[in-house]
Amino acid sequence: MKAVFVVVLMAWMGLAQAQEEGSRLAPWTLLDQYDQPYTLDDGLRLLLVARDMDGAKLVKAALEGQPKGYLEARKAVFLADVSRMPAVIAKLFAVPAMRDYNYRVMLDRESRVAPRYPAEAGSVLLLRLEGGVVRETLTFTDAAALRAVLESSAE
Repeated sequence: MKAVFVVVLMAWMGLAQAQEEGSRLAPWTLLDQYDQPYTLDDGLRLLLVARDMDGAKLVKAALEGQPKGYLEARKAVFLADVSRMPAVIAKLFAVPAMRDYNYRVMLDRESRVAPRYPAEAGSVLLLRLEGGVVRETLTFTDAAALRAVLESSAE
């Protein structure tokens, strides 16, 4: 019993430290809405994480009217936790609708990756990265504020 507690505690601590400034992000690979793989690498500068539909809507509002390639030009990726969405709804409605977006959405269908980044409900977590290391962590509940940070991140 003690061993199980220690393992669970260590796993929880690892999750909590995943977004800590100065920590290196563990690599992961997810498919986007086109079923194309994306692997986290050291070239990524901004990681946007939405753990629920309200957070995803915030990202969508912040990116409204932006051209295709907007996130890529900023070396940014959007990670959406869709694990709580019923598979039938995701397959028949949600993912096909996402194919109309001007940006890629990395879909965490099994909640393997998103829990590493504990974003609050209804918010977007933004991690500013350098060489795979977290330099800054920001939380947004306002689309205009998120958009302003994305605009200021243009190269």
